[in-house]
Amino acid sequence: MKNILFQYMTRLTSLSEAEQQAIVEEIQIEPFKKGTVLFRQGEVPTKCYFILKGCVRQYSIDEAGREVTSNFYTEEQAIAVFNHHKDDKASEFTFTTVEDSVMVVGELNTEKDMYSKYTQLETMTRKMIEESFSEVQREFADFIASSPEARFKALLTKRPSLIDRVPQHQLASYLGITPESLSRIKKRMCQDHQ
Repeated sequence: MKNILFQYMTRLTSLSEAEQQAIVEEIQIEPFKKGTVLFRQGEVPTKCYFILKGCVRQYSIDEAGREVTSNFYTEEQAIAVFNHHKDDKASEFTFTTVEDSVMVVGELNTEKDMYSKYTQLETMTRKMIEESFSEVQREFADFIASSPEARFKALLTKRPSLIDRVPQHQLASYLGITPESLSRIKKRMCQDHQ
């Protein structure tokens, strides 16, 4: 698992191997069972996560009481809630493991200490956020402009592993459609390929 982290640090920083090793020795890597809630909507997060193995679902409960899935995080993706600007600092989302997972767990209150000790770690974090934000902007624009079938095709192209890793009702929610519509789209696509 640690080699995934080394590869990521090598790609985004110019830290020496010794510095990378020192960081890896200081960080906390934890296993999480499927169904573990990392934090709930309305709670103030105290930790951030980096997925080495597994899948995490981000969702919220809307006014009608329905779960609305807004993202899935998989290997080499970070989970952090940016709500420092809010008065109550509460998360607008719940984050739950969809499968058994292994993650780097960071304490938000020690983040500044790590950054001052390893200045390139802050640079790496900024690059991760920039990459992620750019991707989210692009995906959101594509999502708004596309039909449900086009959204499913884009998912097949960009994140095909989610099809087998995520329950279909959660996948349908993520695509903004009903589970029945998702079944029809899949069936129609199978018929088109025969």
